[in-house]
Amino acid sequence: MLLVRPWESPEITSWRRLPMHAVDRRRGSVSLDGEWRFQLLPAPDAPLSDSWSRLEVPGAWTMQDAGAPDLPHYTNVTMPWAHYPPASPADNPTGVHEREVDIPAEWAGRRIVLQVGAAESVLIVEIDGQAVGIGKDSHLASEFDLTEVVRPGQRSILRLTVVKWSDATHVEDQDQWWHGGITRSVLLYATDPLHLADVTVRAGQDGALRVDCQVRGPSEGPLPEGWSISGHLEGFGDLVQDAGFDAANRAAYRVSDFLGEARLSATLSGVRPWSAEKPELYGLTVRLHRADGTVADTSYHRIGFRDIEIRGRDLLVNGERVFIRGVNRHDFHPLTGRTLRVEEMRADLETVKRFGFNAVRTSHYPGDPALLDLADELGLYLVDEADIESHDHAHEIADDPRYLSAFVDRVSRMVLRDKNHPSVIIWSLGNESDYGANHDAAAGWLRRHDPTRPLQYEGAAKTDWSSKDIASDILCPMYASLDEIVAHARSGTQTKPLILCEYSHAMGNSNGTLADHWQAIESTPGLQGGFIWELWDHGILQRRSDGRPAGRAGAGAYANGVAAEGYRWAYGGDFGDTPNDGAFCADGLLFPDRTPKPAMYEHRELAAPVRLSWLSAEGWAPAGGGALKVHNHQHFRDLSWLTAEWQLSAENAGTATSPATLPAVAPGGSAELPLPHDLLAALPEGSGETWLTLRVTTRDDEVWAPRGTELCTPQVRLRERDPLDATPSAGPVEIDEDGLLVHPLLTAPPVLSLWRAPTDNDLLGGTADHWRTLGLDTLVRKPVSVTRDGHRVSVRSAYDTGAGTVLHEQVFTPVPDGFLVEETAVLPERLSDVARVGSVFETLSGLDLIEWYGHGPSESYPDRSAGAAVGHHRASVDALFTPYLRPQESGGRHGVRGFSLTASEAGPGLVVRLDSPRQVSVVRHRAHDLDAAQHHDELTPRACPVVHIDAAHRGLGTASCGPDTLPAYLVGAGTYRWSWTLRVL
Repeated sequence: MLLVRPWESPEITSWRRLPMHAVDRRRGSVSLDGEWRFQLLPAPDAPLSDSWSRLEVPGAWTMQDAGAPDLPHYTNVTMPWAHYPPASPADNPTGVHEREVDIPAEWAGRRIVLQVGAAESVLIVEIDGQAVGIGKDSHLASEFDLTEVVRPGQRSILRLTVVKWSDATHVEDQDQWWHGGITRSVLLYATDPLHLADVTVRAGQDGALRVDCQVRGPSEGPLPEGWSISGHLEGFGDLVQDAGFDAANRAAYRVSDFLGEARLSATLSGVRPWSAEKPELYGLTVRLHRADGTVADTSYHRIGFRDIEIRGRDLLVNGERVFIRGVNRHDFHPLTGRTLRVEEMRADLETVKRFGFNAVRTSHYPGDPALLDLADELGLYLVDEADIESHDHAHEIADDPRYLSAFVDRVSRMVLRDKNHPSVIIWSLGNESDYGANHDAAAGWLRRHDPTRPLQYEGAAKTDWSSKDIASDILCPMYASLDEIVAHARSGTQTKPLILCEYSHAMGNSNGTLADHWQAIESTPGLQGGFIWELWDHGILQRRSDGRPAGRAGAGAYANGVAAEGYRWAYGGDFGDTPNDGAFCADGLLFPDRTPKPAMYEHRELAAPVRLSWLSAEGWAPAGGGALKVHNHQHFRDLSWLTAEWQLSAENAGTATSPATLPAVAPGGSAELPLPHDLLAALPEGSGETWLTLRVTTRDDEVWAPRGTELCTPQVRLRERDPLDATPSAGPVEIDEDGLLVHPLLTAPPVLSLWRAPTDNDLLGGTADHWRTLGLDTLVRKPVSVTRDGHRVSVRSAYDTGAGTVLHEQVFTPVPDGFLVEETAVLPERLSDVARVGSVFETLSGLDLIEWYGHGPSESYPDRSAGAAVGHHRASVDALFTPYLRPQESGGRHGVRGFSLTASEAGPGLVVRLDSPRQVSVVRHRAHDLDAAQHHDELTPRACPVVHIDAAHRGLGTASCGPDTLPAYLVGAGTYRWSWTLRVL
């Protein structure tokens, strides 16, 4: 029986738990994953019943039917219960997991260890009714020595009790769903009584290798005499015999009766350094020998030779200043909550690489060991973050001595586990926990143990960006404005590299001004990048029949970001959870099913390894002048791993392609790139606006992408656009008695639109309320006059708002097969921030296919269009809509010059050509339809496409958590003019 209540004592971080180490014991282990007996108790002290259900381990009970009635609960900052630290509620779901374990007979005489990969939040271990140990920290493994309580060749009953709420919950207050259960794998392993207790590897890019080993004997007793260490490095052979080690360092030496230490060291020539671009790994095997030379234990590591340092205000990898193109990543899966399979983690990180990211912050806790292995292999820089966030009670806990051991324990155990991974380039002390003595204590331990890496903590510099003597080597603010970071970099007071730990909040239709950020980062010394928040929407697949999580049985019940009929993506409040923060958990670059959102393509282009520019300011002329320069924006890799194709796209002449040959360009270099004269020579007169695009793909298979994977599409404009063809004709223009256009292909005539279905940024940033106050969502058109001048008709209308009256004029002029619409809107001075100024109309049903010339194929907006190349694009109307978890403005295409809508089968269609590149959307929902819905299963697509043509459209920004769009992308008072032709096809 336990004599203490560990869920109430922050001073108790564990009991009889083994020290953390970096020896990978997964090889040769016995997995205990699978079905376990399970009971969910209402509190830790509640008695067990005779009734057991079945639960899959690893797996949160909140995501499985056996966990009823305890369901997922989402909060961002506020704790889910009103108790001050370290208290937790009396109603405290407690999961009892039980199964039989057969101890292999061949393990007789060996040391037997249980490893529980992660348990949320207090783990209590028993074997055959005997208490074994306790562990806290929901995101790191706990290990327990079972040697004295099990018998090889016999069966034991293993019970793992997990208490959901505890004192530790106050420092695990991260922005994610609350769950309960065992979320990572459980296994047994055995070692010789003489075993490797830890291995520390330090490998520099110059080939300097040092391997420090700790050795322990049976039951902390005295070490046997004569043991020794040897090693083998892939590609270099037996280190002891062939690598020229100093004999003094090779010899094992004893530092106490029960702990031995030994070192292997060498300087190797010809090693290939590790970096995110070229993740070169070498297999290292460390052997522990008994006195007779036989091997008692081994430890295998995949190591990388690389150096990390800070020089001035630059973070250097292998001596090079690298841009950190990062993303924040939680453990998340829509079917299992926190539990991911290795193949799912691999697929996620491969996606990250394919879209130009080179770094991941493990927000806000250490990842599964498999995640770090994959980052080493695929090539990703990691900020490894400790499982510390006390957001709701940050100030109180930062200096609370009762939590001192928890802070140091969580940081030190992370470092001890992950220190040998080359992908880990920065340690993080946690997230959003204010700043106090507990942070300084953890930082002190970390700096002493690992001086080879910098550490960061946002809270340490929150009040003084120029401070030197703080527990952060990097200035890592979150959601700072572009003006703020540029001003600091130019202030002369910057003392540390500035790398945003969170920026460009990806909630809903978001990530506006990302291109502006990267233009500033790449051109301003002292700015080095950041980590977008975050990788995916945390939408849990929910059964509509009973409101419970679908679990693994829901596999396949979604596609292209949309949940299948009978399901929906659930967010805060959808499980009856209160308090909650609603859809704030739907703030990722990927939909819950891992479908990339349009913002992913924006980032991919901004991170392009290849860029294009004109060799001279004059650009290209049809007479043959002009040449291009190709730039290699990588840090360590040349362009030989890439291949390319030219695409020539002319507004009036379609698209043509030809192979392109990339020159040999060193990292950071540039070279002249010949123009595709074969394509240019074939360009006919009257082709109109013309763009030349270089489609860059992988030449061969990469570990993260197959051959032919598109990586970027840099482009340059060759020809400007011709004026809008609007030669008048003698046809009629039909206007009804209210001054509205009548046309056989339109079911609703074009009228003025100033509003959009609010995005999450509009809602949380306050602009949506402002628009409603002004009445922009309920505009009523008042006809003023209709004037005819021959075949030309002028219609004037007025729209009253809370900031004055908007005057709108439409002039209709017949042109061959259609008409020209010239529009003017005058917004009064007090109408300083509107969503859009443009026209909206609806077409006949059946016009289901769209072709356009402009930015595409992905969705784009004025402040998020770099990832959508200008060219000819084709799609179904249904495919244009982006199904953000909470319905909102979506589906727009920026810079559209013209488009056509046609039926999938024979029938009439329409062609629209615009006077200038405009924002256009064609979707099956009116703005009010989207605004009224909270989930997509509440939407009914309209048969008639809804078309918006905007003279101006407000940028997206990131105001749901961070800066709004920049002033250049706001739509304010003034006179707007736009014109377009509509012709029957």
